[in-house]
Amino acid sequence: MKISIGSDHGGVELKALAVSALSGEFAIDDKGPFDRDPCDYPDYAVKVALDVASGAADFGVLICRSGIGMSMAANRFQNVRAALCHTVDAAVLSRQHNGANVICIAGDSVSGEYALEMIRAFAATPVDESERHARRRAKLERAGRLSDASGLLAADPEVFAAIAAQTAQEDTEINLIASENTSSRACREAAGSVLMNKYAEGYPGKRWYSGCVPVDAAEELARKRACELFGAEHANVQPHCGSAANMAVYFATIKPGDTILSMSLDQGGHLSHGSPVNFSGKIYNIVPYTVNRETEMLDYDEIERLALEIKPKILLTGASAYPRKIDFKRVREICDKAGCIMMVDMAHIAGLVAGGAHESPVPYADFVTTTTHKTLGGPRGGMVLCKEKWAKALDSAVFPGMQGGPLENIIAAKAVVFKEWMSEEKKGYAQQVVKNCQVLCKTVQDRGYRIVSGGTDNHLFLVDVKSTKGITGKEAAAALDAAGIVVNKNTIPYDTESPFKTSGIRVGTASVTTRGMKEAEMIKIGTWIADVLDNIADVSVQERVKREAKELVAGFPVP
Repeated sequence: MKISIGSDHGGVELKALAVSALSGEFAIDDKGPFDRDPCDYPDYAVKVALDVASGAADFGVLICRSGIGMSMAANRFQNVRAALCHTVDAAVLSRQHNGANVICIAGDSVSGEYALEMIRAFAATPVDESERHARRRAKLERAGRLSDASGLLAADPEVFAAIAAQTAQEDTEINLIASENTSSRACREAAGSVLMNKYAEGYPGKRWYSGCVPVDAAEELARKRACELFGAEHANVQPHCGSAANMAVYFATIKPGDTILSMSLDQGGHLSHGSPVNFSGKIYNIVPYTVNRETEMLDYDEIERLALEIKPKILLTGASAYPRKIDFKRVREICDKAGCIMMVDMAHIAGLVAGGAHESPVPYADFVTTTTHKTLGGPRGGMVLCKEKWAKALDSAVFPGMQGGPLENIIAAKAVVFKEWMSEEKKGYAQQVVKNCQVLCKTVQDRGYRIVSGGTDNHLFLVDVKSTKGITGKEAAAALDAAGIVVNKNTIPYDTESPFKTSGIRVGTASVTTRGMKEAEMIKIGTWIADVLDNIADVSVQERVKREAKELVAGFPVP
């Protein structure tokens, strides 16, 4: 067991005694000081706290005259729980109940021998992992997630109020928006870090500004981890969003007026795939393909017929509201026959691909674009993966062709989430997202609601509320929102309603799965959805469901 130990000038003699006495029992890392010259206690508390927070030490010991300043300084760090102890009993209980990992000792209050007894008792006491104490420690560590932004209480209370409201909304409602998720605290910390201060036009090792060594390291981590995670030959992690990632591919490969064959927005595609109100539809000649009217699934034979007829420069697959798996091998074959670039926008399914719950497009496609939130659960941003032969053209299209300085703090957060996805736990998460979606979908379907394409293979499904209940997607989403269940109105294939009303709603399970919910919870949620939509105007049903939903989510805290 390794101890990191530090003091100030007032505790240096007791520290020296502890180091000498305990060196035969523990591995000791003495952080100083080593004489009685006046010094500042936070400097040494920081050294010990960093060791404990990083896992470089199993626990820490901090000594000053009162122990108070040391405990205050150490507790500024996440994952550090510093306890000021004056008795052996306090040392044992702080470790056992509170999971303390730093013991702070008042050198003026205890003898050397008694201090050694406290340290030994602290080190020998296991943490009580029972539900009661684990729950309380979790609340202590999370502080309602408001500790992350507590500095704003004084600096800008209006902004803090918005953050607090968003936190409360996430904590108390069931989020089924298919394009949303909740990021880890580590991801949020990287996104809010000092890396946002650096202007870094260019790429690692080739910047227009000096002083980019730290951000170069972070960006290279993100780029290399992305390639490793997805098996890509090259990655550009600078695009600010998914639309920018798509724009970069267009700029790298084709000219204004060239033809792109892509999925129509009203069939499940995305704005940046060629909608006439988007830059993509204004700059390029877009030929849309649709799903089959009967199956509401992609008709690859029809896509092939179109591709051979119009000879597009790019065949773009990927969607924002398509509940079925995409056959990337078949698309590659079509592209080879038509002589066009294969581009895949996997923004919605990137997490499923990373976790092995959906076939990867990377081995087949020339370019794969994605966002890094949605099923990946990272920061809001974009990324492009490509074959090595396209690397130079892609990088030039992003900078200087499209963007200036990249958001290096967000790129660092991307690096964090890519590392998270390299764990076995995340592979299980991806599989659970799909299981949850299928159970939730079937629960709603069994209550008599028509599901677009008859089911789902991924993280989302579409409910045709118009043909089932004669209501619009807008009305359905509003009623569910009042009941504490958040979905979005969404067009369905061959929709007769306007995009502002729609005939359907889109439902996704990434966010609730992140909270730890499984099949049993999906059955409850699906039942509530049907209860609300069956009684669209009944406020009492909405109020009842909202109460029950709030009770459910209380047991599944947001990360």
